[in-house]
Amino acid sequence: MPLQHVVEDAVRAAIAEDRSFGDLLPQLMDASRSVSPAEMSAALPRLAEGIAEAPPNLGGWLAVLSGAWIENGADPAPAGPALVHRITEVTAAALAFGDAWERAADGKPPPDMQEEQPSQEVFGTVAPVLGDGAVTAMMAWFALPQYTMAGCTLLQKAPDVRAAIDDRDFRVRAAEQAARHLAQMDHYQTLLRVLDGERLLVLDRAGRTGWTVTIGGIGDNFQLHVLLGGALIGRPGGLPGDRPAPEIVACFLDADVPPGPPIVSSPWNLVDAHGEWIWNEGVPADIPAVNGTRVVVIDPPSYDRTFPAGRRFPLMPATLRVEGMHLPDDLAGWWPHIKAATR
Repeated sequence: MPLQHVVEDAVRAAIAEDRSFGDLLPQLMDASRSVSPAEMSAALPRLAEGIAEAPPNLGGWLAVLSGAWIENGADPAPAGPALVHRITEVTAAALAFGDAWERAADGKPPPDMQEEQPSQEVFGTVAPVLGDGAVTAMMAWFALPQYTMAGCTLLQKAPDVRAAIDDRDFRVRAAEQAARHLAQMDHYQTLLRVLDGERLLVLDRAGRTGWTVTIGGIGDNFQLHVLLGGALIGRPGGLPGDRPAPEIVACFLDADVPPGPPIVSSPWNLVDAHGEWIWNEGVPADIPAVNGTRVVVIDPPSYDRTFPAGRRFPLMPATLRVEGMHLPDDLAGWWPHIKAATR
């Protein structure tokens, strides 16, 4: 049977909460194993409708399937907005469950959303607080890991979806709150904050020169650190030092990490325009802007810093492109806004 027919049957059953969904889901999974990415892409819009409209406990399975299709080459664009929106809805309902549990459970920890299942006892605990919304909230609580898994795959593979996210701050705040219940939500909120097509001004304090670079798909500042080294060290008019080997730089762009993994040495300290350290554990979106531009200042390293090669999000390719170099005279108006390092 063509994939689109199986998808249609499964989505209808999920939206109607029909018992046949339990039999149709394995059929849909089996059908997905033998089709091309083009066929999955063609069926993904209808799957996205099921994700948006089905109750959380059933839509979560469709979300997992969408993530698997996207990882295997399906075009993420048709499902992206619906999945991001639905994750926010499910997150809000799960947070309502968590709040109700804290109010009603007399100090008992909430059920483990990954190890336990909905039950009459769980429902009975939150129902006095949530009333008619108790069932949906309970189902959202236990389905949140499925949606989060799918969302993390989507956002790693779909820069256009990342760039088009609306109400980003609201979605990030909801994910941050949910991360205290589900650790993977921290990955999801980080992916929501990934910068794509973002220009940074990189300043060398010692040489008073600088560069404009454009970044995309960078998951943390370890990655930014190495990609700046690969782009700026040893180039004409660039920075002195030992440039990371090309195969190391590739691990931070889009290549698989060799066994080990290799250990990278940091060539410098990065600080922001206010003189505060840019922590490698943070993300480029943490870097504050001056006059609308995020500023990175390069200082000599204060101690030997090493870390393993590789990307925090292995499915997400990164880019860092040098747009141009700025000589000292070009930057005369910038340095009055740049503070000395605070440590």
